[in-house]
Amino acid sequence: MSKQQFTDFLNRPPFANSMMNRGNSPQAAPSDEQEPNAVPPEAPGEEQKKKLLDSISQLGQTNVPQLESNIYCMSIIGQVEGHIQLPPQNKTTKYEHLIPQLVAAEQNSKIEGVLVILNTVGGDVEAGLAIAEMVSSLSKPVVTLVLGGGHSIGVPIAVAGTYSFIAETATMTIHPIRLTGLVISVPQTFEYLDKMQDRVVSFIARHSKISEQQFRELMTRTGELTRDIGTNVIGADAVKYGLIDEVGGLGSALKKLNELMEVARNKDKEVLQ
Repeated sequence: MSKQQFTDFLNRPPFANSMMNRGNSPQAAPSDEQEPNAVPPEAPGEEQKKKLLDSISQLGQTNVPQLESNIYCMSIIGQVEGHIQLPPQNKTTKYEHLIPQLVAAEQNSKIEGVLVILNTVGGDVEAGLAIAEMVSSLSKPVVTLVLGGGHSIGVPIAVAGTYSFIAETATMTIHPIRLTGLVISVPQTFEYLDKMQDRVVSFIARHSKISEQQFRELMTRTGELTRDIGTNVIGADAVKYGLIDEVGGLGSALKKLNELMEVARNKDKEVLQ
């Protein structure tokens, strides 16, 4: 080693000398510019995992079959929530959510028919009647299907469609209108309830094959419901009384809806010709 080389060696930085003695390159040292709390980028599959967990949380399953359909399905599950918000533990269907759906289905040219599935215990009378009026006023074919139950104010919704089905084991409870909570016992209150009941009975009679007289008879029957008056109608009995058109399930309801949609298409063609 020459004198100049020896001098250069002594003048090297201590860190470089220590790295050279270990047989490592100085470039192998960690960079001082790296942030100590830097968050590592998400792995490519993290987004898919998050979507999968969200789907399980919201729908109870990993995925739902995607289908471009000309049928809009609307479900009314639990209790129909109207002007008063129900406790969070109640399973509810808010009527202010259903009305925009029906408006959108009516306006959407790709939607040719609506399937309404009910499993409801009833609920707010005015809200339920408003939904029934909206369903009955659609210009497109509507098929309703009662699964489990279509009780109380669910009855007018069930009969509001173009054609109605009820599952063999499904039930419909028919009883007079009542109010819960504080009620002022004056004649006007009873008159108001009587007029509201007339609206419901009249709507059901207009949109089904049952007469007002027979419906009122079922509504005021005694001895069938515990500590109450009314009638619990099951499956085929609902068809026998003329409330529902046919006993059937999902397949029958979709088949009938497709038939009604085909009839509507033929009518449109005749108008155009």
